[in-house]
Amino acid sequence: MMPDSNDLWFLPLGGTGEIGMNLNLYGHDGRWLMVDCGVTFPKPGRLAADGSMHHHGEPPVQMADPAFIAERRETLCGLVITHAHEDHVGAVPYLWPLLQCPIYTNRFTAEILRRKLAEFNMLHRVPIVVMETNDRRQIGPFNVQWLALTHSIPDPNALMIRTPVGNIFHSGDWKLDDQPLIGHGYSKQTFTDLAIEGVAAMVCDSTNATVKGHSVSEGALHKGLLSAVKTAEGRVVVACFGSNIARLHTLAAVARETGRYMGLLGRSLVNMSSAAKAAGLWHNADELINPAHLGYLPPHEVLVVATGSQGEPRTALRRLANGSHPDVELEAGDTVIFSARAIPGNEELIAALIGQLQGMGVKVITAEQCDLPIHASGHPAQEELEAMYRWVQPAIAIPVHGEEEHMAVHARLAKQTGVPKTLVGRNGDLFMIRPVPGMRRQITETGRLGWLKQALVRVV
Repeated sequence: MMPDSNDLWFLPLGGTGEIGMNLNLYGHDGRWLMVDCGVTFPKPGRLAADGSMHHHGEPPVQMADPAFIAERRETLCGLVITHAHEDHVGAVPYLWPLLQCPIYTNRFTAEILRRKLAEFNMLHRVPIVVMETNDRRQIGPFNVQWLALTHSIPDPNALMIRTPVGNIFHSGDWKLDDQPLIGHGYSKQTFTDLAIEGVAAMVCDSTNATVKGHSVSEGALHKGLLSAVKTAEGRVVVACFGSNIARLHTLAAVARETGRYMGLLGRSLVNMSSAAKAAGLWHNADELINPAHLGYLPPHEVLVVATGSQGEPRTALRRLANGSHPDVELEAGDTVIFSARAIPGNEELIAALIGQLQGMGVKVITAEQCDLPIHASGHPAQEELEAMYRWVQPAIAIPVHGEEEHMAVHARLAKQTGVPKTLVGRNGDLFMIRPVPGMRRQITETGRLGWLKQALVRVV
């Protein structure tokens, strides 16, 4: 099965009908372009996109099976990574030997990717081409332009993928944040200009399609976090996603204003902050304390940012709750702030962790309890989706990056904003954009691979 010069196809192998392990293919004129290559971390007892149930003993790191394109890798002209979240970039070290194509991405994502590849002794094998915002690059028959949007990680990019038979706008993960604090912002004109040129299809993030209103800006969190930290008497530990560099900058400002020293606990936090410095995205004024020194400071001078906001085992916050962290020991009267919301499926883990902390006499503050916002999602709510459709005016809307409920609501929103046609499918479906819009269901098998004992195994 191969697209000819009149065809323009979209084929998701991961990330459509689910949230995580994104792997997308665009086909035209005998060639394929891959967009994103991510992982997921399965939770026992939760359904996978294929309807199977995750169970104990599965590989802890899983990714979309790339067999369809690996068998045709001579037709794969490149891999574009939109941003540095694990569900978009994390599978590259595992799957690149099956793909062996150039990788195109932005500066910050390239910095994260290089660190991942170095762990696998692959750093000098993988060709990485660093692209700047608004750059255009001819990759096989696809002319790809990197467009500025905002998300909960520095410098995410949407893509305009141009071909002689039609153009596709691929949103990546995004939100409309007028105060992103770190990295580039966005411009409405970028997207209204696309409408003037003509967009055959918009392939777009559905994560928060069921959420009314507009997402909260990162710039709006300072007041709430300052209030929560200012009233705390002992040590303060803030749990948040390690990739949110803007949140770290806000917390660093809060530390300065409250006379506290800030340190990071957790490998992903340390790695992300280091990458941000290397990419020129870290304010020189935000000095961090060596974690080994935190235990020697008076409690009221300590502000710790820790991994583990989802209750995951072996993370820094879990070790603090267990009393097994080598650098910091929590005591009654300390405060833990969850500057994050639960990812669906993690509610029980988080509740157990909160109960454990409260049993130690630690005060726990969650985003749901606060009158002022202390967390902001990185994905568009309904008002943002409607705005983007009004700006881009695609002929076809293709919801992705969501479960069935999210994508169904997304499709209805697109129709309500005037999009003539919507196509809703799942991994393995072929979305035919040109010459005649339509779908062919399950044209290829899809599935998951897992990393177990230093080898890839198929997950049943």
